[in-house]
Amino acid sequence: MTTNERQTVYGVFKPQGHVVLAFASASNAHRAVSALLSSGFASGDLRFYTPEQMKQQADDDIAHAGFLASVGQELNLVKAHRDLAAKGCSFLIVRAEGDKATEQVALVAKRFDAARAQKYGRFIVEELIPVGNTPTQQVYETPSAGLDAQTRSGIEGDAIPRS
Repeated sequence: MTTNERQTVYGVFKPQGHVVLAFASASNAHRAVSALLSSGFASGDLRFYTPEQMKQQADDDIAHAGFLASVGQELNLVKAHRDLAAKGCSFLIVRAEGDKATEQVALVAKRFDAARAQKYGRFIVEELIPVGNTPTQQVYETPSAGLDAQTRSGIEGDAIPRS
């Protein structure tokens, strides 16, 4: 995904074959970029978003979402990204085709205290790192109920580590 390229489904952001990372601190996000480049990822495989950029993108997606985006979880994922961005999270989108690349991104996410690391597949979005304070299983999600934030309060962003 290049700087000007953005994958969407039903009018909302869905970067299939990529991992979306959210970091409470921009410095950790930049350190993660350096670590990924050192481990063999190309600069074209990485895209950094400031909190303001991700919030703007999410707001645009929400405003232009098609009806089908609200049937699945696509719109809820965009709203979760917007909420994390509103709390000051920086984002890194990493092309990670294949298990080896995905595992490398997950290791970097853990090493630099990512609040979220989500691998976007064709039909599923996989959480690559534990979310919140407890390693519990995700509960049932519906478009109307939203995403399971997997935090004690059930509110997205409550488990963001502070650096």
